[in-house]
Amino acid sequence: MSVDGWNTVLVLGGIRSGKSEFAESLVSEAAVVRYVATAPEGDPEDTEWAARLAAHRERRPGSWTTEETAGDPRRLADVIAAAEPNETLLVDDLGGWVTVLLDPAHQPADDTATVAELAAAVRGCAARLVLVSPEVGLSLVPVTPVGRAFTDALGATNRAVADACDAVVLVVAGQPSWLKPAANAAPATTATPAAVQPALAPTVAAPPVAAPPVTVNGTATEPTPELVPLPEVLTPPPPMPAVTEGGSGWSAPTMALPVVATGLVIQPGMELPMPDEYAGPQAIERLATLDVPGAGLGVLDRVVGFAAATQGTPTPAAWGATRVLLLHGDHAGGAAAGTMPGESARRARQARAGQGALARMAAESGASLQVVDAPTAGPIENEPALTGEQVESALRYGWRLAEEAAESGVQLLVLAACGAGTEAAAAAVLAATAGAEPPAVLGRVVTDAGEIDDAAWMRRCAAVRDALHRTRRSPRGAKDVLAELGGGDIAVATGVLLGATARRIPVMLDGPVGLAAGMVSRDLAGQARHWCLLADHGGQPAARLAADVLGLTPVLDLRLDLGEGANALAALPLLRSVLSLAASLPVHPTLGGAAEPDDEETDVEEDPGAEPEFTEPEPAGPGPTSTEPEEQPVDPSGWRAG
Repeated sequence: MSVDGWNTVLVLGGIRSGKSEFAESLVSEAAVVRYVATAPEGDPEDTEWAARLAAHRERRPGSWTTEETAGDPRRLADVIAAAEPNETLLVDDLGGWVTVLLDPAHQPADDTATVAELAAAVRGCAARLVLVSPEVGLSLVPVTPVGRAFTDALGATNRAVADACDAVVLVVAGQPSWLKPAANAAPATTATPAAVQPALAPTVAAPPVAAPPVTVNGTATEPTPELVPLPEVLTPPPPMPAVTEGGSGWSAPTMALPVVATGLVIQPGMELPMPDEYAGPQAIERLATLDVPGAGLGVLDRVVGFAAATQGTPTPAAWGATRVLLLHGDHAGGAAAGTMPGESARRARQARAGQGALARMAAESGASLQVVDAPTAGPIENEPALTGEQVESALRYGWRLAEEAAESGVQLLVLAACGAGTEAAAAAVLAATAGAEPPAVLGRVVTDAGEIDDAAWMRRCAAVRDALHRTRRSPRGAKDVLAELGGGDIAVATGVLLGATARRIPVMLDGPVGLAAGMVSRDLAGQARHWCLLADHGGQPAARLAADVLGLTPVLDLRLDLGEGANALAALPLLRSVLSLAASLPVHPTLGGAAEPDDEETDVEEDPGAEPEFTEPEPAGPGPTSTEPEEQPVDPSGWRAG
């Protein structure tokens, strides 16, 4: 990803809106730009059109090179896909490309497949890419069939390319309005010529969030300033009050949430992307054709299907960049019964320093580890876990964490948690959303010495029971459950799931916190659970129930008791190996795959003095391979002759 926060951007605009000038300004600082012209030359007698093309040519700097694709519209996808990472491409424009695509001279053509090929090339483009396209969706429906065909095709193209691009900007009267901004970029204010207009420059950055106070032996102490940098805000935010010394950034109002493709913010009923409904089944069918011994991959074929659906291809690749988000947030009151004060803070500091089981497992798996501090939740048996402002802040913070991961090239997120009372908070969320009984979903409490503490377990059950009694008449909406029962870690995890879904990043869940977040996210965006993979339920009753409700089947049954995230990291190398194997194995020769070379066809230098190998003589008459018997003469008496 480029330093300005985007790698591919679509510039939309009406006629004479200034969209081309703005697009040129975005690449003005590039040393070399390849200008891809898509429009045909047109009628030689059309002087006005020729003048437009000439004005475009004169505006380009002399260092730019020009490439024409009007002769073959399908070649545009090849040009984009073959671009190198150090190149900069400016495609102007998609309206001309659609015009050529619909030209009868290029028919018959599968227009839908060609648009899909272009979108796939844009999504996988390694170069910096700017595409210009007219926005015709705001005009009247054309009265001619040709006009309607053009507007329909261009609208479908704009939607497909916008979905594939990192950023989308609409230029109206020379003023850019960012519809789909990149996380590390803010829009320029005006669309001035390329010689004056700078490239996308960041304007406002969100301040870091300080770690909350740590309670050790009943005394609140300020931890070492371990700041978690937030990604830059995606839309112009309202002024944010400064954080007072010794306070927490969670107490301040959150900046505006980035607007997703549908124009919605974090609220119930969001429409977020779904995985590809066809790629998953196609990947499973493809596994049956591979040249593998035995019965194949067994239960691991579900991993291939999940990866295929989330990547949108029947041949998914093994996940590369993986990030573990370790959510650190304590819960006060009876929910934390049986835990040592300050233990979770020590675990978090240990992980930040690259020490401890989770950090070592992440290093072995080639995954990065980010520790995220969440606000401490209040005692749910007596009061709400969080305020409404804290819930909104935590949700948006989690969303921004997922956005920042996507901009960093992360292909898989692993949700983990370490905090006092997380199991009881997750049990309370399950009881409120799935009607579970707290004693049935609360696991046994095991002390650091390995002993079972039944008294602590009973205090946890009582805390959840009292919390449910306190909130028996409260609403059961997602944000209400997070505020009354969930706490900061579950709220941040919910925001991560939603943000990852918006950016099409799969999430591996491991532990009660992530699964409780999955339960809450159903009310906000039901699509989120389809982007989740459960490596192992860990033998925890809360995880078992939540997985059953969410329709998540654990891939393995390791039951490591090393904290949340350990099961996922232990399974990650195996899952990567399965994906690599499924992507690289050939098709079985009996199903059309390449046959292995025959020994008789191997080129071996013959010995002139050697005797020729014996060959079986051809039978004179019909042999055992004959498909039809030789006709026999028939004796009039009814007996076969001879």
